[in-house]
Amino acid sequence: MAFLIGGANSAAAATGFDVANSCRFNDGDSAKMSKDLGSATLNTKFTVNVWLKLGVLGTNRAIFTSRVGTSGTYLNCILNDADQLNIYGPDKDSGNDFDYKTNRKFRDVGAWYCLTIAMDTTLGTAGDRLRIYVNGVEETSFATETHPAQNVIYVANYTGFTFVVGARTDDSEYWDGYMAEFVHIDGQQLAPTSFGEFDEDSPDIWKPIDVSGLTFGNNGFYLDFEASGNLGNDANGGTDLTEANLAAADQATDTPTNNFATFNPLSKDTGGPITYSEGNTIATETANSWTSGHSTSGMFGGKFYWECKLASFSGGSASYIGAASADFPPSKSNAGSIIGQDSLGIGYYASDGKVFKDGSDASYGDSYGAGDIIGMALDLDNNYAYWSKNGTWQNSGDPAAGSNGVALPSGMTTGLILFSISPNESVMQANFGGSSGFAISSANSDGNGYGNFEYAVPSGYLSLCTKNLGSDGG
Repeated sequence: MAFLIGGANSAAAATGFDVANSCRFNDGDSAKMSKDLGSATLNTKFTVNVWLKLGVLGTNRAIFTSRVGTSGTYLNCILNDADQLNIYGPDKDSGNDFDYKTNRKFRDVGAWYCLTIAMDTTLGTAGDRLRIYVNGVEETSFATETHPAQNVIYVANYTGFTFVVGARTDDSEYWDGYMAEFVHIDGQQLAPTSFGEFDEDSPDIWKPIDVSGLTFGNNGFYLDFEASGNLGNDANGGTDLTEANLAAADQATDTPTNNFATFNPLSKDTGGPITYSEGNTIATETANSWTSGHSTSGMFGGKFYWECKLASFSGGSASYIGAASADFPPSKSNAGSIIGQDSLGIGYYASDGKVFKDGSDASYGDSYGAGDIIGMALDLDNNYAYWSKNGTWQNSGDPAAGSNGVALPSGMTTGLILFSISPNESVMQANFGGSSGFAISSANSDGNGYGNFEYAVPSGYLSLCTKNLGSDGG
């Protein structure tokens, strides 16, 4: 079976309500959405609820903001460069700042977080005027806690202001990662139970619920990201948000109810740096320093499939696509690590098409280069690996029939196994099924109907996502 590394919401079980799509924001693309606000239903009350999956860490990333132009009164909600949630701003007349910064740091790149921000400045108790919830539980521990003043107007809903999703209004601090089920309520301070629930089947997992019956108010909206050609569509029927630097390819099926693997920027080995982009689906390593990267999700058994495109390649570097034990790399004196250098990993080598394991390589298939898509089928029930190049299985392999596979090294026959790369001097674009780092020209799902791949998934093999948890891939 597969195992997903991450927080409580990473392993979203089957629910009565399924989120079909999310939107991928890449900070390098300056992606955002915006909407000019009209007359508010009620300026003193608002609620924002959104599901978030993190991309890069350690930079200021705006979740939503509101402002007129690039100066004057504002309201900002960000993850800061210390990975703390920070929501702050002055009131409309700039006399009463509020500022909340959590002690908690948000660094789980494998999980979906549900964030609820709910304000009502008319309340007499200062601590009730702004309430912050994560995964249905109220945040109470703050590094900074300056309450809103009573009965004043903060500008999430204010007439003539611009509400921005995924950036500050001065076009900075762009969001990086995924968003799903973005709801803005004008005129009400709602509890998180308006947007999610703990149910009897999984009492510790916060799950989304259908929000279509809510009252959104004049300036409210609902982004479900289900229209790939209009990701800013207001599913509540109001004025759509204007998209900037977003495309149909940024629609993802990686959602709070079916969480897919991505690359994990926290699992970099001890060699040179790998940088990740496009929702942790693209890995770039240009330093000619041996290192490896791994998936957020892992497998204890079963049969699973993924694809990886070699987008650019130096030609002489040691670039491998494969899998490794979660215990990789071991202690060693050299500066970096390549999957296959020991019994804990295995990789298919770009330059000569050989397979590298136990520190030795052996003839296997064709070499591959820039533009080629490598599929990998990993059979952890019988401990074999298979690779395809542009849809053709190498070495006459047949994953479905279990023939002509490469036996896994001893260190990969027990414990947690991760899909892995060693992208020395190359750019690798992964597709785990939920969000692809490269354009998909066809549509192939696994036998359970999950994932979107360029090539056919072998019979009996699955994509690495939470709806396949408990499946054996057989």
